[in-house]
Amino acid sequence: MKKFLFVLLAAYVLAGSALAVQPDEILKDPALEARAREISQDIRCVVCQNQSIDDSNSGIAKNMRILVRDRISKGDSNQEVIDYLVSRYGDFVLLKPPVKIKTLVLWFGPALMLVFGLVGIVFYYRRRAKETAETTGAAPLSAAEKARLEALMNEEGNPS
Repeated sequence: MKKFLFVLLAAYVLAGSALAVQPDEILKDPALEARAREISQDIRCVVCQNQSIDDSNSGIAKNMRILVRDRISKGDSNQEVIDYLVSRYGDFVLLKPPVKIKTLVLWFGPALMLVFGLVGIVFYYRRRAKETAETTGAAPLSAAEKARLEALMNEEGNPS
């Protein structure tokens, strides 16, 4: 039964990406189609955001796949097609955008936020521990309190 469920799940997952590229989009030349597929796997669907246009079923992804195939059919190289898409949609369209001055925040922002958050947590708990120690610190006993404590301990038979 487990094997059947695994096969069913695998078929479902694999079918999603297989259905993305429609038969009417596929180029007749297998070499050009392979190039189109290679490019499409590195281009982000601008609607789905973390899915390549090769895997996405959205309308804009279909238009982008058709655009890629059209540019390849006209003789553009892979890099020319990618450059054309970047000029139209910006670096965001690349699933692996280049590290540039404009994209530094995208590349390193999450790590910096994590570091600042951890530093903030450390300072919070240190300050909290210091405040707790200051507020719960016992003042020395007065002479009367010491005498009372001695009397209570002697009553129970526990000499000091």
